[in-house]
Amino acid sequence: MIAATLTEQPGILKSAALLPPRLSLGSTMLFHGYSKLTKEGVQQHSPMFEQMGFKPGRPWVVALGLTEVVSGVSAILGVATRLTALAVLVTQAVAIGKVHASKGFSNQEGGYEFNLALVGTALTLLLRGPGSLSVHSVLESRVKRRELRRFKLLPRQRKSSRLLDLLG
Repeated sequence: MIAATLTEQPGILKSAALLPPRLSLGSTMLFHGYSKLTKEGVQQHSPMFEQMGFKPGRPWVVALGLTEVVSGVSAILGVATRLTALAVLVTQAVAIGKVHASKGFSNQEGGYEFNLALVGTALTLLLRGPGSLSVHSVLESRVKRRELRRFKLLPRQRKSSRLLDLLG
């Protein structure tokens, strides 16, 4: 009965389709960001960042950790998803270029396989946005409802709607 209900209502499946990529990317970024922000994480990563040319290393580690935590929470909630995706794309491009590319593809040998999976997921969210099961969707429906009530006469209201569309 559940399978029949889902196949009869493809909108439910479409709505839920972006939830797994958001949750997997978000939890991964949250985990890696938090691990960098702990005292041990900062101490462990700072020398590595300085070796890569990011001096002094400590502020770069903290900035990256915060970026990853905020990106993770944002992806999980589905708010500002496109900004989150851009942040992930930038951090992973740097990680691949500075650390993983020289080690080849295999993740077991320190390669960029895992980073490439994160890039693919981030690209999906950049192109599609968070989907309808998200905080973004709730905010968007409220803004559009308000615009409809006021007949879309004020440019300020249209700007808030465009901003939401851009953030995805």
